[in-house]
Amino acid sequence: MSEQSEFLFSDRASDTDLLLALFEKADRLFVKKLSNNDRDWARFDNKHQAGVYVPREHRDGGFFPALKVKKRSDPGASEIRERFFEIVWPQSSDEPKKARLVHYTSKNQETHLTGLPRALFSDLLPASFLVMGRIRNDPEPLYECLTIDSGSDDAAYLTELIALEPDFTIGEFDPAGTVEEERERILDFAEQVIEAWLAGDIIPFAAHNAAMPNTTDLAGMARSQFLERHELATLNPFEICNPGDALREISRSIEWDLFREFQRRERAVALVRIVMGDDPVTTVGAAHVIRRLVDELPEIDRLMLSASQQRKSRAGYSYEHHIEAMLVGGGIPFEKQVMIEARKRPDFILPSLEFINAKKPEAETGLILSAKTTLRERWKQVEREKGKRALFLTTVDENIASNVIEDMASFGVHLVIPESLKDAKETEYKGHTNVLSFREFCDDVVQPSMGKWA
Repeated sequence: MSEQSEFLFSDRASDTDLLLALFEKADRLFVKKLSNNDRDWARFDNKHQAGVYVPREHRDGGFFPALKVKKRSDPGASEIRERFFEIVWPQSSDEPKKARLVHYTSKNQETHLTGLPRALFSDLLPASFLVMGRIRNDPEPLYECLTIDSGSDDAAYLTELIALEPDFTIGEFDPAGTVEEERERILDFAEQVIEAWLAGDIIPFAAHNAAMPNTTDLAGMARSQFLERHELATLNPFEICNPGDALREISRSIEWDLFREFQRRERAVALVRIVMGDDPVTTVGAAHVIRRLVDELPEIDRLMLSASQQRKSRAGYSYEHHIEAMLVGGGIPFEKQVMIEARKRPDFILPSLEFINAKKPEAETGLILSAKTTLRERWKQVEREKGKRALFLTTVDENIASNVIEDMASFGVHLVIPESLKDAKETEYKGHTNVLSFREFCDDVVQPSMGKWA
């Protein structure tokens, strides 16, 4: 890379910076998890859909400018309703680009946003996002748009910023209202922190009200909430209609909400203790606070960095806990984290290492089950663990591209995913013989073998 290109690259704001800036200046946000068709027009030349599909309720809901009837030379032709307006795409240029929202009435309510920069869509992974902010509405509408790749840390930031649920596909948001809701949650807790600090009780208060549970306990809290919510006694996959979706709800929704609340409290108390100390003073002036902020800046930086790392590290371990609970709930025999060979320690062996190493025909029914909440390139690491054994890799990840799934198939790796993702139009799982839903894995792979595992 040349010095000039390095400078240009470093000079451009990161996608997270752009996302935060858009969130602050837009009066309204439109967010869509892109379907395959929403991306394919930019990737292939033989696709009929151009641009991003916009449902009727969002087209006519006030976010987009009102459509106008296009003048046509043939008075008998079906009506075309359209509107041209400007969009800024800061990931590629600061100059506005003309876009078109068009509704062909001959195709019922089919409406598409076209005139989009192909380069920002062509390399996106499945289940990536379009984020569209309305900057002004009068006299002419102006919008700013970003594409957020689902495999990036920016996607996680977007999910956290506007609290997107795992099954989210499309929606509109009020940025100011979202900020106010978060502010109210923080202020409610801040009053308790202030009272504890003034009383000299900040240390015991932190221990009882702002201590992050360990991964095992937090995972257990999430499962308890799930069981109570769905009036279930155990996490038995044979008695749950869609066990894969249950795992996704527990890990990506319930536990994530719990984690965010604990982390919000933990960071709030930690910041107070860093800046103000543990002992109350008679008078706290602005000079005291400013001096402490400057003096403790490195410690504050470490706190924020550790919070980010905490979010990333907890997900994989907790998913393993949920898989283990489901195996136990279903009475499925397994061994966990058993060393099978040098430096090879798969998450689960069904039913046991002794069984799959036995030199008898039934041993072929044994299998390795690995749990990865997100895959990226880590599936190759798992593949090296399998040897000649059957390997099933379970994940709640949406963004696995078709070519990666085919690579897995060539190595004999089977993917086990939530039921709702298998045929979802935002994913590329459909049509691959090495992809099973968790329901299919339980019914077609595990249950027929359990008699031989006894």
